[in-house]
Amino acid sequence: MKNWPQVPRIITLRSSLKSARDPIGTLNQALAHYGDTVRLYLGGVRPSVVTRDPALVQHVLQKNHRRYHKSDLTHGLLRYLGRGLLTNEGADWLRQRRLIQPGFHRQRLAGLTRLMRQAADEWVASVEAQLAESKGVVELDAHAATTRVAFCIVARSVFGDSLADSELAQLSDWLTAIQAFYISTIRQPYLRPWHWARGNYGRHDRLATRLRELVRGAIGRHQAALAAAPAGTPPPDDLLQMLLDARYEDDGAAMSENQLLDELNILLVAGHETSANALAWAFALLAHHPAAQQQLAHEIARELPAGREVEFEDLPRLPYALQVVQETLRLYPPAWIMDRVATEPDEFQGVAIAQGTLFSLYLYGLHHHPGLWPEAEQFRPERFAPGAVPAPPTYAYLPFGGGPRLCVGNQFALTELQLVLIQAVRRFEINPVGPGLPGLSPLITLRPGELRLRFSRREGVGESQ
Repeated sequence: MKNWPQVPRIITLRSSLKSARDPIGTLNQALAHYGDTVRLYLGGVRPSVVTRDPALVQHVLQKNHRRYHKSDLTHGLLRYLGRGLLTNEGADWLRQRRLIQPGFHRQRLAGLTRLMRQAADEWVASVEAQLAESKGVVELDAHAATTRVAFCIVARSVFGDSLADSELAQLSDWLTAIQAFYISTIRQPYLRPWHWARGNYGRHDRLATRLRELVRGAIGRHQAALAAAPAGTPPPDDLLQMLLDARYEDDGAAMSENQLLDELNILLVAGHETSANALAWAFALLAHHPAAQQQLAHEIARELPAGREVEFEDLPRLPYALQVVQETLRLYPPAWIMDRVATEPDEFQGVAIAQGTLFSLYLYGLHHHPGLWPEAEQFRPERFAPGAVPAPPTYAYLPFGGGPRLCVGNQFALTELQLVLIQAVRRFEINPVGPGLPGLSPLITLRPGELRLRFSRREGVGESQ
């Protein structure tokens, strides 16, 4: 029986500190030496199979997906966020997926585009106000800026006007604190006894409870406003209303309040963290590739004349904007690695897979594989143009996962990312502050390191403004 190569445990133990500091560099080095799939010990302790083989990734995520569930690395979020689509499994997950999927159809996205544009325009206006007070150039912490606009977009898309700005800020702070604590317990498990002794688990449990109560209050206000509206008034066009209207296909029932809270929490977390990262990386790439930025600006000016607001129906006429987003997600996939556990014995190309085997599906490695992507490290949006040669390889491009668990909000995210880029680039020139792109900060998602960019008012293509 064949087997995948094994990195000796002593080697992974020796490199455990380096791996904690630079997990992507360590994995790249191991795969370059041993091949596209390798057995190793995460942190020198936990056995895992790490792969950047698209055929094996497709086997786990799609072809034999029923034999693979998410591991405890993901399920640990149940404690704080509940059992939503991200953390659920099996029949319960499938029932929820079938309930929620129709809510992200094209008509719903068209309505949400206006909420997205409003949030983007408020951010653009804040940058323009800073430009007016400066000498025409403002330097921004780009990741902090994109985090604010992405959270505003997802919160308004979910809640509409049911949460005040102060409540949105509180919600963002609590979610950030919970995520930061959870990441620390995963990356430094040896500190868990100290966290227990210090009461940190209980403190963050209480924070999660307060978060749920804040969301519960927003649901109550939403329902009260709906009940008080005059007859014939259309319901709000937001995701909360979509979830309230949804009915299970087997019994016609609505979601329980607790299940609704779980799904809303997952939407808030997954919906702003990944988009904030992708937007920050896109701004950085355009800043360091002025020809691509200029091509995008010309496309926007051509398709969106002066004073013309961008609508959902305009996006197909702006293909380069989508290509910039797609290439950004290739170079910097927000979910840079995924976990799966074999729930029963399996086999792949003659290699036996024991029940309980942990797989680390290395999406960053897939997206940067030199054998799959020509000039894999180069920013080339045109590789995603219709008819491009070669076409993106099957299961080598998975910014939203793959198989039945493909992210339910993938079209929402693509629409949001295009829209914010369009609204920013039509008004601003974006330039780098330092000589190179920021370093990688691979936590649960792939954040940029320190990222400061200069924004100035765009001239020359100004007719699009």
